[in-house]
Amino acid sequence: MENLQNNSGRIFKYIEENPGCHLRQLKRDLGLSMGTVQYHLNHLEKTGRIISERFNLYRCYYASGLFKENERNILKILNQQTAREVLMFILEWKNSTQTDIANHLGIAPASASWHIKRLIDLGVILESREGKYRRYQPAVDPKEIIKILKTYHPTLWNRWSDRLAEMFLSLSRENGE
Repeated sequence: MENLQNNSGRIFKYIEENPGCHLRQLKRDLGLSMGTVQYHLNHLEKTGRIISERFNLYRCYYASGLFKENERNILKILNQQTAREVLMFILEWKNSTQTDIANHLGIAPASASWHIKRLIDLGVILESREGKYRRYQPAVDPKEIIKILKTYHPTLWNRWSDRLAEMFLSLSRENGE
């Protein structure tokens, strides 16, 4: 019985520290069997300690009551490499096009389009038309994205911090602050 509670506690602690994580990530990082992780996730969800949301092929897990919907959506994106890179590019280069994104990230235009559509559907970015071009910009305050990145993804924050500092300095200059 103690081992059951121990595994449940380990899984809950991992979800608190890594909100938006998914089943295979839990299994891999905690070194538990798939069945053990599934059992404890089900138990934690039934007891109301965690919630889960389906996101494409994944089910993402969060500690109950800690995050608003827009924060959960940002966490979903930050947990996936290509979607995160698309979002960060849009933060850094306002009003970018699908072609800009695809060329900069070295991905196929169809892949860029797929990720952009998901970001729009989650309400993380906005699309505007400018002639024949569609341009993309953040739908949420970039400071909110940065706060979540810094709090829950510190290694990513360290990698992106210099680029993001430059972005905020240019925003400040544009706004006359």
